[in-house]
Amino acid sequence: MDLRKIKKLIDLLEESNLAELEIKEGEEVVRLSRVPKGGVTVASAPVQAAAAPAAAPAATPSAAPAEAAPAADALPAGHVVKAPMVGTFYASASPGAPAFVKVGQQVKQGETLGIIEAMKMFNQIEADVAGTVQAILVENGQPVEFDQPMFVIA
Repeated sequence: MDLRKIKKLIDLLEESNLAELEIKEGEEVVRLSRVPKGGVTVASAPVQAAAAPAAAPAATPSAAPAEAAPAADALPAGHVVKAPMVGTFYASASPGAPAFVKVGQQVKQGETLGIIEAMKMFNQIEADVAGTVQAILVENGQPVEFDQPMFVIA
């Protein structure tokens, strides 16, 4: 993995409220986590070399989906729009502007629902189905994780 990419990932971790970030690219794995003192540690190793130690950390990710499962049941019925990346969610184009969408609003496929800022890049989150916004699951300025539910459209 390119050193510039790792430095960008470190900057992203420092700017967000995330405690840990793991990226897999081919056989390489980069795991960044915050040290309690606020520092960042970087570990990079091929997946094959980390096969034995990976058994212990694998228990932690499997616990997270078990906790997330009850939350998924609490979502309103409909199509769930999930975060395509890690970043900061913004409901409007600028701080004083009205939100792109509100609960109960009709949206068309391709219409902008919000923005995620990641590494100083603003990425529009678009509705992938047409319908009515049933729920907005994230707040303006809140950090979002990859694949985190953000909107429910029915």
